[in-house]
Amino acid sequence: MSFILQQSLRKYFIMGSQNCDYDPAEILESAAKAGITAFQFREKGEGSLTGIAKLELGNQLREICREHQIPFIVNDDVELGKTLDADGIHVGQNDQSVKMIRALFPDKIIGLSVSNSHEVTSSPISLVDYVGAGPVFTTSSKADAKKAVGQEWITALREQFPSLPIVGIGGITLKNAASVIEAGADGVSVISAITKAKNINEVVQSL
Repeated sequence: MSFILQQSLRKYFIMGSQNCDYDPAEILESAAKAGITAFQFREKGEGSLTGIAKLELGNQLREICREHQIPFIVNDDVELGKTLDADGIHVGQNDQSVKMIRALFPDKIIGLSVSNSHEVTSSPISLVDYVGAGPVFTTSSKADAKKAVGQEWITALREQFPSLPIVGIGGITLKNAASVIEAGADGVSVISAITKAKNINEVVQSL
């Protein structure tokens, strides 16, 4: 399945079971019906699943994405991405190298997180399909999150890479999402804005 990436990044939902107060599949199904445009399976951190349980959940979530024809991206786990036949892999600066992942998966979507100019100049940007820029705002969803970089980072990246698909990540809520798009991002990624929502449909529609 092929995707138009700029459009797919518009409402990019990231989630693992550790982010959920109830069934992750039920949350993803609701979010997909409401109109998310991409999903990243990020089963990572305190309380996350491992082994067979992680694989089974990944299979379940991938099927929901396929049913709704949205990209299923796996965070930082190349083997899991291969096993689940994910549409793509997203990595951070300290994860497996983009060069290695591109060699393994020439046709899959590859996303890379970038937080500053040094990371951009030291990264093989030409090998990735999109960048996740942030954390734009302070976030509590990642224990190892870096210092917030603000919307200015989005604007700087857009000026440097006019045609590179960019999604804002980190601390994005209904109140600040529009400012990230206005700064130049193709879309916004959220975790708790959806997993903690009382009405997922309303949140996704409002993003």
